[in-house]
Amino acid sequence: MAEALYGPGGFFVSGAGPAAHFRTSAHASPVFGAAVLRLLDLLDAALGRPDPLDVVDVGAGRAELLGTLARLAPPGLARRLRLTAVELAPRPDPPPPDVRWRDTLPSGVTGLLVATEWLDNVPLDVAEVGPAGWHRVLVDPATGTESTGGVLGPAEADWLARWWPAVPGGRAEIGLSRDAAWAEAVAAVDRGLALAVDYGHLTAERPPEGTLTGYLAGRQVPPLPDGSRDVTAHVAVDSAAAAGSAAAGLPYTLLRQRDALRALGVDGRRPPLALAGTDPAGYVRALATASAAAELTEPAGLGGHWWILQPVGVDPAPLMARWRA
Repeated sequence: MAEALYGPGGFFVSGAGPAAHFRTSAHASPVFGAAVLRLLDLLDAALGRPDPLDVVDVGAGRAELLGTLARLAPPGLARRLRLTAVELAPRPDPPPPDVRWRDTLPSGVTGLLVATEWLDNVPLDVAEVGPAGWHRVLVDPATGTESTGGVLGPAEADWLARWWPAVPGGRAEIGLSRDAAWAEAVAAVDRGLALAVDYGHLTAERPPEGTLTGYLAGRQVPPLPDGSRDVTAHVAVDSAAAAGSAAAGLPYTLLRQRDALRALGVDGRRPPLALAGTDPAGYVRALATASAAAELTEPAGLGGHWWILQPVGVDPAPLMARWRA
């Protein structure tokens, strides 16, 4: 999986980029960026309006979200923003203005670290239940043919015992690598907030057959790990959130994107029809915004994604009050 996604010629380091194959919240509309900007303003106030104020996008794609934030930020905030894309793919040509490009996490972040549909692409191993317990699943990368490997090591078995209840004949996706990746991302923040946005599931609702799949040109396809397509699996969000909380030493907040965005002012209701008679252009703009908001908050789609909000080195009460009211 690692080779297929990030090796030479891998899916994420070559070609047209993720937006050519699937649609994330960051790609869907500037409405998502505007909501993140409102969250950033709350964080900015909690941090005392620092200069610079970091925004780090992990798995930034072609820096679509950072570009939206740069365009929408008011002048006083824009002057203080330090935008950083963390991405293994080469920097786009032409490069996004005012965006730093790197392939590793920075350190000493003061501000917001955001990871939109990144954790689902952190490579992991798949296991299945056999007579001797959990066994690793092996795959031929050229054909996709699977076979049964050896029994898991103690750390993987312990993770499954805690986070993924065994089902006879079932499969599991071992989230240790995602937990470690999220904890490392959280540890990059000195003061601020780490936000992961992704599709996932909770311990009580783990899918017995797992979720491993592929995406290519907007279609769901078999997860053939040959570099031609995205290979992804849902995130065990409660496990990842616990790992991030342990790294930060502060509690996390876990909620659905629908609820998160509504608390940040994203409203999918159609504008009043009367506006079409008094301001036709304004009505069209409002209708487009409402349509984008509806897509972002649809429970069966992007609105069903999870938000992991992890404060670091800052009083979480003012930040989280919006969602706990």
